Amino acid sequence: MTILILGSLSRSLLNFRGPLIERLVAAGHTVITAAAHDEDSDEVTQALAQWGVAHHSIPLARGGLNPLADLRTFRAFRRLIRQTRPDGVLAYTAKPVIYGGLATRALSNVRFFPMITGVGYAFTSGVGLKRRAVRRVLTHLYRRALRHAERVIFQNPDDQALFTSLGLVAEPKQAARVNGSGVDRDAFPPQPLPPEPVFLMIARLVADKGVREYVDAARRVRAVHPEARFRLVGDVDPNPSGISQRELDAWIREGCIEYVGPLANVQPELARCRYYVLPSYREGTPRSVLEAMATGRPVITTDVPGCRETVEHGVNGLLVARQDAQALAGAMEALLALPTADAQAMADEGLAMVKARFDVDKVNDQMMEILELSSG
Repeated sequence: MTILILGSLSRSLLNFRGPLIERLVAAGHTVITAAAHDEDSDEVTQALAQWGVAHHSIPLARGGLNPLADLRTFRAFRRLIRQTRPDGVLAYTAKPVIYGGLATRALSNVRFFPMITGVGYAFTSGVGLKRRAVRRVLTHLYRRALRHAERVIFQNPDDQALFTSLGLVAEPKQAARVNGSGVDRDAFPPQPLPPEPVFLMIARLVADKGVREYVDAARRVRAVHPEARFRLVGDVDPNPSGISQRELDAWIREGCIEYVGPLANVQPELARCRYYVLPSYREGTPRSVLEAMATGRPVITTDVPGCRETVEHGVNGLLVARQDAQALAGAMEALLALPTADAQAMADEGLAMVKARFDVDKVNDQMMEILELSSG
């Protein structure tokens, strides 16, 4: 079979879909990939070529809804699908799902498998005319793009319920669910729990990831525990709720956080921290949390769709209310007060959860079954 995989960032094809691509190739399937033309495109193209995978760069702007730019994206996807004639198209993230889905509608014998890896800015609870307008447009586009999908793959039950309630999934049997993207435990092996009180957050720098709450909580905790350190990994983002460079610079000058910047490999940072934090407003299934759990770190995250699936409160970490910096600071102080044996017990429970539910090989078993592809 020939499978075309559509993503947004080229790097994500390696970081998030790499094990699945290798699995497909090893099983004898032909894999073609496409993603935005960006600074990583050449490196990704070379890496995928070593696996026998042809990669194509597509004009794709991740932020906003620009009709002319999105029309170019749609036409590029349609042209690529017509040229490669895949048996199946697997698309993930909003624009590849929407415009990849629309591009396959007119082509017969091409099976379409969209994967909803999170609902993003438009469907995250919030006020504002712009958010409501974007939500209305995306709902219409999703409805058209998903209408002919073979299966719609979700990463948590809340996103599945949302799309069903909006009429974006035609019937219950059209939906399928997997345990996130999975985590490669060989790439993120358990590491000793360091004694230093270092917190870490890894995320795109957008408000909906809870970045401001993380910084505010760090400020509160450092007033009581000046020895605590708060590291932040991630890059500025064109998302409508993106953190500005000016605001980020102010945090750096204040000294409440240690800004690391974007990293291609986050494993050393995870090994360096004692606690992992992701106060996101909503996720598909947060990959960074799974990587932290695999590394053996207690986790603080929010009691929201996607995040709550990864943490059992008081067992492998703590859950807090979204957009509540005070509650987040309280959870941080609670972890700081834990004896090392109790913190290690949380870390061990998280690792056990990864092994049982979120191991990438188990997730890819689910994906192969949904795609109805042989494993060789």
